[in-house]
Amino acid sequence: MKILILLITFTLYACSTSTLQKKDSTQYDKGSINQFGKSDFDRMADYEIRENIESLKILMLKFYKKNPNQLKKSTSDNAEKMTNWVFNGAHNWKFDRINNAQSIDALNQVFDENFRGDRVLSLITGLYTMLIKAHGDKKEFYMFDSLDPQKIYNASRNFEMIVWKLSSKKDSKGQLYLLSNEINSSEANLSFEREFGKIIGRTDYFAFTLSEKTERAVTRVIQSFTTGIFLPF
Repeated sequence: MKILILLITFTLYACSTSTLQKKDSTQYDKGSINQFGKSDFDRMADYEIRENIESLKILMLKFYKKNPNQLKKSTSDNAEKMTNWVFNGAHNWKFDRINNAQSIDALNQVFDENFRGDRVLSLITGLYTMLIKAHGDKKEFYMFDSLDPQKIYNASRNFEMIVWKLSSKKDSKGQLYLLSNEINSSEANLSFEREFGKIIGRTDYFAFTLSEKTERAVTRVIQSFTTGIFLPF
């Protein structure tokens, strides 16, 4: 009987622990199989990339809802379904409608007046693939993975460049290529900028923390917004 009671108690405790972990996605079960071979720093890297991807999902939804004309270039589905397919579909982040462009090529395309494809898709694809490339083409990290803090720092500067271009670059008709933040007499919507700010903050923090850990100095680069050139990888 005592053994039975202990087994029931253990089972209930395990279920309770599992439920709590599901409620808080930022917590890790360090005893789980996929956590073997990970240091606390690796978990920090996992958190940084995961949360930045979540921010990109939020931004994609917001851009499509603010720019429904771009969504129509890709699909008749709603913004939620399109975003889910982009982040979870089996396409390897290559899309015919944006010329299969990725990383910086996809970002430059967004502000090219001759581009006729889906600018929101090109923007998010460019940002996502650039971010992953800066992290050594990985989304999960283990003890022997090697990351370059300079590449991660450069990615953060490119996010800053995107924020500037979105608010200032216009076509020959004087129209912004994509609508985002809005400030007027009746409304002040800076939610796009705040989400980008979260990404920049996380990425910078991780880049400098990585620099300290690996003793690899980061060269601080001052970008010229007049040229609008993205930093390479």
